[in-house]
Amino acid sequence: MPDSARIFLIRHALVEAGARLTAYGSMDVALCEETLERERPAHAWLAARLPPEARWYCTPLARTRATAMAIFAAGYPAQEPTPLPHFVEQHLGEWEGLTHEDFTAVLRDPPHPFWMHGADERPPGGESLSDVVARVGPTLEAVAAENAGGDAVIVAHGGSIRAALAHACGFTPHQALQFSVKNLSLTRLERVGGDWRVWSVNEEPPE
Repeated sequence: MPDSARIFLIRHALVEAGARLTAYGSMDVALCEETLERERPAHAWLAARLPPEARWYCTPLARTRATAMAIFAAGYPAQEPTPLPHFVEQHLGEWEGLTHEDFTAVLRDPPHPFWMHGADERPPGGESLSDVVARVGPTLEAVAAENAGGDAVIVAHGGSIRAALAHACGFTPHQALQFSVKNLSLTRLERVGGDWRVWSVNEEPPE
């Protein structure tokens, strides 16, 4: 059997309250300092659950690096994560920073039943989820190739994790939006030869 590569995808921790009132997309917003203490058990759960010798990656947005640092502080052996620009969150173009109400008002297509916009909605100057899948997929393959026979942890975003699932499973972007991907949840994929296996989606620490 060819060497497999296990990919552990983590959605960043909760962002600050003001940003949560907006469609922040790929804006570089900070984590919520007020909730960091409540999130410490989740950081510790991830530190214990992740393989100890994995190679770490994060996106250029500060919230993913800060999440990685919090998991290291909770007991995982620290390292310098490799930047992974193509795993950044969906760019919402001219609509980034709009309140949720204003964002809904400018949509051209009906929103997804479980998300604020449809999978094929492309904001002016921005991306659709289909565009995100197109850039995430090749990068996911590259990370798997770099880590054949080993493990990789990617701290990323809800949109890019759903895009990774769409690529790995051949789902449509609309189907990918049916997945719940919560903050600090864990999604596990494995590349075996030419095929992807899904071990889990949206794992959360026990109550």
